[in-house]
Amino acid sequence: MYSSVQFDSVMLKKYDTFGPRYTSYPTAIQFNPAFTGSDYKREIELSNGIGKPLSLYFHIPYCKSLCFFCACNKIISHSDQARTVPYLERLYKEIKLQANLVNSDRQVNQLHLGGGTPTYLNDDQLAELMAVTADEFNLAPIGSREFSIEVDPRTVRENTISMLAEHGFNRISFGVQDLDIKVQQGVNRIQTYDQNMAVIDAARTSGYASISLDLIYGLPFQTVEGFDRTLERIIAMQPDRLAVYNYAHMPHRIKAQKLIKEQDLPDAATKLGLLELTITRLQEAGYVYIGMDHFALPDDELVKAMENGTLQRNFQGYSTHADTDMIGMGMTSIGKTDNCYSQNQRYEKAYFQDIDEGQLAIMQGYSLSADDQVRRDVIQRLMCQGLVEFESISQQFGIDFHHYFAEELQRLKPLANDGLIQLQESDISILPLGRLLLRNIAMVFDIYRPRTVTDQLFSKVI
Repeated sequence: MYSSVQFDSVMLKKYDTFGPRYTSYPTAIQFNPAFTGSDYKREIELSNGIGKPLSLYFHIPYCKSLCFFCACNKIISHSDQARTVPYLERLYKEIKLQANLVNSDRQVNQLHLGGGTPTYLNDDQLAELMAVTADEFNLAPIGSREFSIEVDPRTVRENTISMLAEHGFNRISFGVQDLDIKVQQGVNRIQTYDQNMAVIDAARTSGYASISLDLIYGLPFQTVEGFDRTLERIIAMQPDRLAVYNYAHMPHRIKAQKLIKEQDLPDAATKLGLLELTITRLQEAGYVYIGMDHFALPDDELVKAMENGTLQRNFQGYSTHADTDMIGMGMTSIGKTDNCYSQNQRYEKAYFQDIDEGQLAIMQGYSLSADDQVRRDVIQRLMCQGLVEFESISQQFGIDFHHYFAEELQRLKPLANDGLIQLQESDISILPLGRLLLRNIAMVFDIYRPRTVTDQLFSKVI
């Protein structure tokens, strides 16, 4: 296993193109409405035969205010708490619909509440959601759970964190983005140091196993000097995990981002400087670079999962359990089994209508071909373990790797010449320079990926 990463501005500029983040393969662009609830039920029946543990994802779309950078599916409700009641009523119905499809002996090892802002729900609503879920699904014992929630420190009540711990939540994450007040004003998210620390202290007092913070580089008014001050204070907080995301400015696709002025964004040189600073500071502070935008302390479960081969990527980023099927519930949520992806209705009205008619709210999805499964496994290994052993893939899928991927192996040679990978007769391994360009390497194996990018369907790699 490796933990180092090498920064080379010349090489990063050379490879700074648009590309998928590979939280799935094929990516969500391939999802289509021809995949229906009937297809999903058939796939769940097949997965029942395999009997893997389950991971549940709930999407809570409501937020009190608009963060200008945010690309998530959300509904800005300000303080209209009544808005959540009809949504929760439908969500509870969906929980029952989904639970009826899976064998009762399939245990839920993982659960994640995302958004939007899950803590927009009040404490009684959060407790009720967990009670309904426990009634319908076979939840793992509290000591064996990996239950996580995204919180907004600006919406957390005094007892929220401890109450969630009582329901088995042991991982918590929240966005900080930047502690600089000018940057916060530029993205319409004023969030104080004290608010952040209150959540961290409450989580530690309540015994949470992992605290994760999100930062973003490339936001308006950011400077290397200012972000250095933010990193210094963040490192002092000692979160177990950090995700440091590249801000992708795509106002043509994300309406809220039109409120950010192009001239206020850092230029390309500054953005590279922010990335280099982040990598240097976090590695000096003892954080292990997991991949993409994730860092963790050496004793964190993400690092252990990377070392023992159970690390995976899904729609929440890096995760520690590779052996689960994911059931997504709520608007726009995505589910996954061995053979398919499914996505719920994107808009509230359509979601309500489907659930009220007593049917799953699936809007689109994708059934994987045999070739998709081979390529998904190769891309997962590149993104999560940094190593693809040809014989292992050949045996698992009954192929000759060299023959099957003859074209791809040729396209990898320039990347090997540039020092991104080591390409040997028996395997591909990611070198320290290539760790920042995992997306570029994975794209070689993406059969759906256009070789020439003509529009911004995806974010920039750097």
